[in-house]
Amino acid sequence: MHNFKKLVIWTKSVEFVTEIYKTTSTFPENERFGLVSQLQRAAVSVPTNIAEGSAKSSTKDFARFLEISLGSTFELETELFVSLNLSYVNLEQYNQLINKLTELQKMILGFKEKLQSENQEPRIKT
Repeated sequence: MHNFKKLVIWTKSVEFVTEIYKTTSTFPENERFGLVSQLQRAAVSVPTNIAEGSAKSSTKDFARFLEISLGSTFELETELFVSLNLSYVNLEQYNQLINKLTELQKMILGFKEKLQSENQEPRIKT
């Protein structure tokens, strides 16, 4: 079991949630139950799944929750692109958020791979 509060990927993803909430606060009111809700839910899903997965007793289970978390980052990427197309965010905002999101994706994937490699059974040559 990992202490999720000490994981950099959890801390960075919580910071990203805050940025998404601040960004979506400027969206039109008619998007409150549409794109705003989707962006916020996907953003919160990232650190939530990291935290939930950290409590699992097996590496395989934790890795699955990291995959779900990673999936939420790709959902966010799509929703941010739609937000750009609708001019809810400008290009500078979009690029800043995407750069942070890409960094987070790499960190989650790297952590997942490290976690799995540390817990592989040694192969016995016969």
